[in-house]
Amino acid sequence: MPGRILIVDDAAFMRMMLKDILTKNGYEVVAEASNGKEAILKYEESRPDLVTMDITMPEMDGITAVKEIIKRDPKARIIMCSAMGQQAMVVDAIQAGAKDFVVKPFKPDRVIEAVKKVLGQ
Repeated sequence: MPGRILIVDDAAFMRMMLKDILTKNGYEVVAEASNGKEAILKYEESRPDLVTMDITMPEMDGITAVKEIIKRDPKARIIMCSAMGQQAMVVDAIQAGAKDFVVKPFKPDRVIEAVKKVLGQ
């Protein structure tokens, strides 16, 4: 079962929560990044099966990072993570190439449902 995941979020607490949900469900977190620029580098280094991407981050936002990753790897599978009230940005993210989105605070069942759907499991 493919399940190598890159978690991108500027909040260490959010990365920790996601990592906990994913590892408890048998996925391997291969890398973490705290902004969009770092996400692109980590993506190229680790070539994950899936990326969870925050939208609002310093240095480079998640939507710009999605566009850059998709440019480098058109088959990249990315799930956006956003707080309530960022629906317009979610639409931008999907248009940029994201495959799904989950809303913060994370509900473990919804996270796993999105991951399985995007990975085709």
